[in-house]
Amino acid sequence: MHASNQRLLAQLKAMADPVRLRLVALCAASECAVSELTQITGLSQPRVSQHLKALCDSGLLSRFRDGQFVFYRTASRGRDGSLLRQLLAMVVEDDALTNDLKALKALRGTEEAGDGGLEDREFYRNLIDLSVSAPLGELLDIGSGRGDLLKLLASRARRVVGVDIDPDARRRARAKLVTAGILNCTLRQGDMYHLPMAGGEFDTVILDDVLADAERPVDAIVEAERMLNDGGRLIVVSRFGRESDADLVNQLPRWCASAGLRLSSPKVIPANEPRWLVAVATRTEHANAAA
Repeated sequence: MHASNQRLLAQLKAMADPVRLRLVALCAASECAVSELTQITGLSQPRVSQHLKALCDSGLLSRFRDGQFVFYRTASRGRDGSLLRQLLAMVVEDDALTNDLKALKALRGTEEAGDGGLEDREFYRNLIDLSVSAPLGELLDIGSGRGDLLKLLASRARRVVGVDIDPDARRRARAKLVTAGILNCTLRQGDMYHLPMAGGEFDTVILDDVLADAERPVDAIVEAERMLNDGGRLIVVSRFGRESDADLVNQLPRWCASAGLRLSSPKVIPANEPRWLVAVATRTEHANAAA
């Protein structure tokens, strides 16, 4: 039998269990820790771990470490991700699955950072406009914090990864995303100088209000550039109100040039009383080709 058919049979067999179906449905709604899945299902930790291992071995789930926790997430890319989306589309949402999701939301609580007041709406509109002018595709948010931009932009991207060094921020972002029903987003532990993924994966990378206080801003931009695929773009956003704001505006073109990027003219929002800076950078060779 062809290897692809053998893998398909193994995946269908892995899903052919009520408990595993519940686990897959939960991990499709949000990445979940073993402790969360144990509390929600009421099963012992060894039994839940056994089911999770079978699902990972089949390629339907993947696992990653975040601090002291290990999280599980459904496959989102490639053939495994495509198959899983088709299988989940056929699942009828019953009381058990609905109650599992409610339990996950309750477990994480409802505490959320605000999504910005009236004064930030123009900034958000500008980011949405950028997603209209060119598709976000695979999106990486470096310094994702409590997930405000993840929540804003997730519906406009195929896949979203948020990276932040603060475990409390990641916890709050996961709560916010599961409450909002956002399925295509994952959170990772990491810092802007050493990102925890292979390079060349993303169409859009956002440096999310991290450069103004960075000790090594050029290194952070170089690492962000490493994440871009061919033709990708870097979006720099920074909140105004720090002594370093003037240095950021003046130095940003030079920093980007050091990383092989050409920066568009930075935009301050709103123009009369700036609260945010937004700028887009692309690789120099692509900027030259488009000129």
